[in-house]
Amino acid sequence: MDMAVLSNNLLDIFYMLIGLCMAITMVFTLKDKNHKTRIGTALFWGILAFIFIFAKVLPSVLVGCLVIVIAVLSATKQINMGTLKELDATFTQMKAQKLGLKIFVPALGIAIIAMLVATFTEISGTVAIGIASALSLLIAFIITKAKPSEAVEDTNRMFQSIGVFSILPQLLASLGVLFTTAGVGDKIASIISGVIPQGNILAGVIAYCVGMAVFTAIMGNGFAAFSVITVGIGMPFVFAQGGDPVICSALALTAGFCGTLITPMAANFNMLPAALLEMKDKNAVIKAQAPIAFILLIAHIILMYTLGF
Repeated sequence: MDMAVLSNNLLDIFYMLIGLCMAITMVFTLKDKNHKTRIGTALFWGILAFIFIFAKVLPSVLVGCLVIVIAVLSATKQINMGTLKELDATFTQMKAQKLGLKIFVPALGIAIIAMLVATFTEISGTVAIGIASALSLLIAFIITKAKPSEAVEDTNRMFQSIGVFSILPQLLASLGVLFTTAGVGDKIASIISGVIPQGNILAGVIAYCVGMAVFTAIMGNGFAAFSVITVGIGMPFVFAQGGDPVICSALALTAGFCGTLITPMAANFNMLPAALLEMKDKNAVIKAQAPIAFILLIAHIILMYTLGF
């Protein structure tokens, strides 16, 4: 079988498995009689499950309409965390002491297995992560001696903790494509050209790095921001003035990640840890990272100006 076809088929399977997990959360929500917004929350997870499982055969217009329904549910505050099974603190501490550092093996396994699969096969990186996650789950079962039912319960716990942020990566990816197609980069270039002095390399570098950080903070995704800002600022104001495309592009992308550190839009980095750790201040992670983000942004500007030209 052609590797590209195999990768696509495996990717479809992984999306279906994710959809199945969301469907399980929908069932848990419907069974939760104490949930104040049980119907709205269950509808949210049911719609997501439906899209993830059947997206390949669904008309794009229907998917768009379902996303609008999700937006309405979110705007009317119908999506909330339900009643979750309390963890036994004593049992948890005992298991942690017994497992020790072995508890990190599954997490490290995801990175190592994904790297090996992507390096030594022609399978795409996205599918490699899916394969690594499935194998690491099996490793976790072996190490912890956990039951499949416990994995199901904790999957539900994780999804409910994430809530509406679970759809954010898909929306941000779509937003990046939409902005690029709409020519936002060209509009940014026309605006910046009236601000940056002609031939001023330092001003171009600052605009490129700061633009990446700001746009990443808005979109929550450095990769989505990269194409827009590179077209609008990088090419006319950095590359055209002699900047090394390889060095400047790499530094621009990581400069964008400085914006990732200070935005709630990067939910999986900043909001999810706060939710999972049940922090009272949901912005505590962002507040802790903000000073480092600004220092790193200044370092990127200096590095791009000194190494890129």
